Amino acid sequence: MHTFQPIPADLFDFNPFQKIGKDWMLITAEKDKKANAMTASWGGIGVMWGKNVAFIVVRDSRYTKEFIDNSDTFSLSFFQDSKDNRIALKYMGSVSGRDEDKIGNVHFHVNHYDGIPFIDEASMVLVCKKMCKQPITQESFIDPTIDEAWYKDKDYHNLYIGEIVKILAR
Repeated sequence: MHTFQPIPADLFDFNPFQKIGKDWMLITAEKDKKANAMTASWGGIGVMWGKNVAFIVVRDSRYTKEFIDNSDTFSLSFFQDSKDNRIALKYMGSVSGRDEDKIGNVHFHVNHYDGIPFIDEASMVLVCKKMCKQPITQESFIDPTIDEAWYKDKDYHNLYIGEIVKILAR
């Protein structure tokens, strides 16, 4: 396993538009001592309720949602930009952990910080404690074109807000 060092939040240099929207991340959670992860390119970071937070959205149909719902924590793993990592992240976003060991299939490994799982091959990790979950419904949209464009099959997202309890880098 790799050695990770904590980074103070005030020294955290992070462009969410690049790291989340373009480079992607893996959301990881654990249930019954089994971890699952999924690729995500939607989310963000900021401050809410006086805490440094990360927010993610996960569709009802995703297997990882079961893990997030059954845990008080989750992590967000970010990777160096490389062809191999991009291939692995594409794979992690295209198959379900219900059907196979997708973490093992891309030769990734699960590590833990204070019992919270994350992907060991990451270069940076946000370790989060769940604070809030809010389902997104058709009625949530002020702009109806969002529902029409992104939710034709009505597989809506759930918004999770987590306190960032630790930022790790290697």
